[in-house]
Amino acid sequence: MLPALPLALLMAGCAAQTAPMASAPPSVAAPAASTAAEDARLLAFLDAAFDAQVALSPEYLTSLGSRQDYDRLGDYTLESDARSLALAERQLAEMRASFDPANLGPSARLSYELFERQVERDRESARFDAYSFPVSTNGTPAGSIPVFLINQHKVASVSDAEAYIARLRDSERVMRETVAVMKQQAEMGIVPPAMVFEPATADARSILEGAPFTDGADNPVWADFQAKVNALSISDTEKVRLLGEGRAALTGPFRNGVEALIAGIAAIEPLADGNQGAWSLPDGDAYYASRLAASTTTDMTADQIHEIGLSQVAAIRKEMEAVKDEIGFTGTLEEFFAALRTDPAYKYANSDAGRERYLEEARTLIGNVMAKAPDYFERLPRAELEVRAVEPFRQDTAAVAFYNRPAPDGSRPGIFYVNLADMTQVNRIQTDAIAAHEGAPGHHFQIARAQELEGLPKFRRFGGYGAYVEGWALYSERLADEMGVYTTPEQRFGMLSLQIWRAIRLVLDTGIHSKRWSREQAIDYFRANSPNSERDIAKEVDRYINNPGQATSYMIGQLKIAELRARAERELGTRFDIRAFHEAVLSEGALPLDALEDQVDRYIARAKG
Repeated sequence: MLPALPLALLMAGCAAQTAPMASAPPSVAAPAASTAAEDARLLAFLDAAFDAQVALSPEYLTSLGSRQDYDRLGDYTLESDARSLALAERQLAEMRASFDPANLGPSARLSYELFERQVERDRESARFDAYSFPVSTNGTPAGSIPVFLINQHKVASVSDAEAYIARLRDSERVMRETVAVMKQQAEMGIVPPAMVFEPATADARSILEGAPFTDGADNPVWADFQAKVNALSISDTEKVRLLGEGRAALTGPFRNGVEALIAGIAAIEPLADGNQGAWSLPDGDAYYASRLAASTTTDMTADQIHEIGLSQVAAIRKEMEAVKDEIGFTGTLEEFFAALRTDPAYKYANSDAGRERYLEEARTLIGNVMAKAPDYFERLPRAELEVRAVEPFRQDTAAVAFYNRPAPDGSRPGIFYVNLADMTQVNRIQTDAIAAHEGAPGHHFQIARAQELEGLPKFRRFGGYGAYVEGWALYSERLADEMGVYTTPEQRFGMLSLQIWRAIRLVLDTGIHSKRWSREQAIDYFRANSPNSERDIAKEVDRYINNPGQATSYMIGQLKIAELRARAERELGTRFDIRAFHEAVLSEGALPLDALEDQVDRYIARAKG
């Protein structure tokens, strides 16, 4: 999965500086001479629009390597979404007045249409901007700001260090804005589910542990700031000044902000009324329909998605039965699920050594994929890929695993994070398929590659559509098997356990938010059809409750990619080339599923000659 991004940034992508124009690579059709000038003009316009949108988010600017607004954090108020949409509406009106799609080449025309569609989608969903919970089991600013500073705020100069300090101070504003949003939402009848409050509070409290807040080892933020300042080639006097100001910012504004957030969470908690789905919110059915449309880029209803989920669960269970027999387990599938949760043979040691073994096995899988990748892909991303454990201070709210995109300038690699809080709850047979999904050939091959595409506007290189992005990553789990990197039936069963996990999501997301399933009912269904640990099952169900619709994107996207591949294989026969097919899927960046279908159909027509 990917960490959530502000909606406007998914639309506009992000980069701080305008990239120089470049000729289109072979994967992107070069414009005809008659449209080249107009295509270039549209590219410049869209990149300027992109830059203007990204300027609304200092954090996103930083993630792309920019020093613009390096001493600030973003606007966390409800009004920020309205400002972003107003800007997008002005940009759309200007684009329509300045360009005629008929005068553009195919790729530029697609860019025009995608920009237009996304602004229209944002307009339609704007009435639900207040429905997203800023504090949830998916995280809080008390955890996300430290992660951002540690992983993305580089300190190469005194001014960079001063900007870090300024952001520590600015975090108090962010925490107070978050509390204000929670209060505004509560007045509208929008209150987080009851199960949010305990982990969200623990997440916030944990970041105030360690020096300079308490005795013991250094707090992660304090340790990070000290290391970055001490690495500077400056005088000891200057280092002392910076460290003193950093400590004061942490123990003053930063701590005040976190404590205000904790108090704000406590004030809202009595208003929580169980763990109900979107249907319980004001105009909840319309809200959920909007979320499904955004997550799947289709017009499928909740009932249709639910039925697809049920059929996929049944089909994957049949595959699992066959592999279970190959493994030699003679009990039922449900008994095998239970064994996978408890048998030490399928576990890592609950120790630092066990955590390191997980990381090494994930790295080995990725290395094996990289060795075989040239036989399956025409082009690979230039960015490096690292595997890291989630930092302890955010383990309570971090997902099971996720990917962070690399910096476009190469200063930060792509990162596959895995939550190793409790190794007794980690299922070893899933390690390889998770690495394939979050790392290679999954998110890294698609997201890092997309932002390296030349000739496409930034909003397409850095933006995304959940059904495409997550669909590709889920497709990659099976692709890794095809590539021969799963060498045991246990690894293949692990892959199938992740496949059924995403099919379960279709059933549970629609069950919770449309059919009024309880949290307990969802957990029971998950347990009956998956070997996932009890901890992971509960965290997953809570994630679905907190983020309606998002969980449907994976399987819907994968099914479309698999359908398009089957079509290409059927129509091309011996002329089908897996490398060319993957290039067709990846070479235009993330696309809505109907646009992806058009892209693959064009590839089939070209291959037919």
